[in-house]
Amino acid sequence: MPSFQLTALWESRSWDKITILWLSRCAIFGICCQFNQRNGNKLCVFMTEKNDEEKVSASFCCFLGTPWCAPIKIKHGDVSCRTPRGEHYRNVMGTRCKIRCKQGYEAQSSEVVCMASKHWSSNYACREIRCPKLDMPINGGYKCSDGSYFNSRCEFFCSPGFTLKGQKTATCRYNTVWSAGVPTCVDIDPPKIKCPNVKDKWAEPGKLTARVTWDTPEGVDTADGILTDVILKGKPSKSDFPEGLHKMSYTVFDRAGNKGSCRFTVRVRVRRCSPLFPPDNGYMKCDSDKDNYGATCEFTCTGGSELRGSAARVCQYGLTWSGTDTTCAPMNINVGVRTAAALLDQFYEKRRLLVISAPTAANHNYRFQMTNLQQAQCGLDLRHVTVIELVGTYPAQVGRIRHNLLSPGLALQLRLLLRIPQRSFQMVLVDKQGIDKQRYPFPITAAELFTTIDTFPLRKDEMVVQQEAGQTCQS
Repeated sequence: MPSFQLTALWESRSWDKITILWLSRCAIFGICCQFNQRNGNKLCVFMTEKNDEEKVSASFCCFLGTPWCAPIKIKHGDVSCRTPRGEHYRNVMGTRCKIRCKQGYEAQSSEVVCMASKHWSSNYACREIRCPKLDMPINGGYKCSDGSYFNSRCEFFCSPGFTLKGQKTATCRYNTVWSAGVPTCVDIDPPKIKCPNVKDKWAEPGKLTARVTWDTPEGVDTADGILTDVILKGKPSKSDFPEGLHKMSYTVFDRAGNKGSCRFTVRVRVRRCSPLFPPDNGYMKCDSDKDNYGATCEFTCTGGSELRGSAARVCQYGLTWSGTDTTCAPMNINVGVRTAAALLDQFYEKRRLLVISAPTAANHNYRFQMTNLQQAQCGLDLRHVTVIELVGTYPAQVGRIRHNLLSPGLALQLRLLLRIPQRSFQMVLVDKQGIDKQRYPFPITAAELFTTIDTFPLRKDEMVVQQEAGQTCQS
């Protein structure tokens, strides 16, 4: 039969291991135990000390399968035991027992072993969980449901005139720690203060601010009459306040740290004209605050648009604008000119040109390109691009700028001036200075076209102005 081992404490000595052998193998070690024919479960037990290799220090005889240690009885808990060889009794030598306590109790040892000394390896009783006694709060006290024992709930209270600062209750938890600390009782009577009543103020002509004054209020403490500090939140009296509603407050403190506060408002008004807006296809730039008395607004139109009305307007004392309404009218393109150069001169420093040429209206590249640009008209307008279409071959060719038709002769001159072939698809991108910037023998997407235009130096300045004016294109 194979041997088995268990750790033990026997006769107050710490043994490294206990080797239990069946009697038939005891003779190997030269040690004999009295053998009983009626009881064949007698064992020889050998014990060796720690760090002492294979040295037999003690031996004795015992009986397997018979009770050895006292039975375990657990109050407020239960026990589960495992014997070395599955014996009927749960207290034979070598038995291991796990202790589990009910809620509110804790085991002195979670596991014990039946030792050769007929004692269990340690105490296994379930003790009731108990937290340390709570301190009594100054100017207050507490009441508990079950003293300092597990799950006891203590409620704190304060004497009249004081308020509780902290948790109102604390519960004894399973780890013998209260769920909250002891709160404090503090003085609850705050000091009192009354704020001034300030009337609305108008800003002076040409200014956006007004000077406001008031008398500083005094606080009163309801307890000992002593205030430690008075704090103003906001600008002090005799300060210049900008337009709008300003929320102010005074706060006072007493010696107990209580505070009292009051609130008041300061409103400053500015005389203003009705707001102006930039015209369609144009920009507006104003000084001061755009619409206050004395503010000046200047107007400019985008390339290809002409300004009509006042180029600058001023907000007057009577809260009306000088001059007349400003508009930016679309550029009037004269397609009746005799030469292509005269046609292009009308766009100089105003608009960029995208000239699209195709041998027929049924040309696949032409149809694809026009369909793509129709969906990106907003982006073209934002970049000041005018599209010129040249379709067909002379003398049957047709030229068009939106709804304006070009004569066949003018369309031919434009192709010759820009060196555009009649019998193949081609696009030419012309900058505002009349420079041939890019040629495309095949269609391109609107995104590719816009990326190219956005790299032009003049276009970068335009984007800054458009961003300041809030002009964007989401399409």
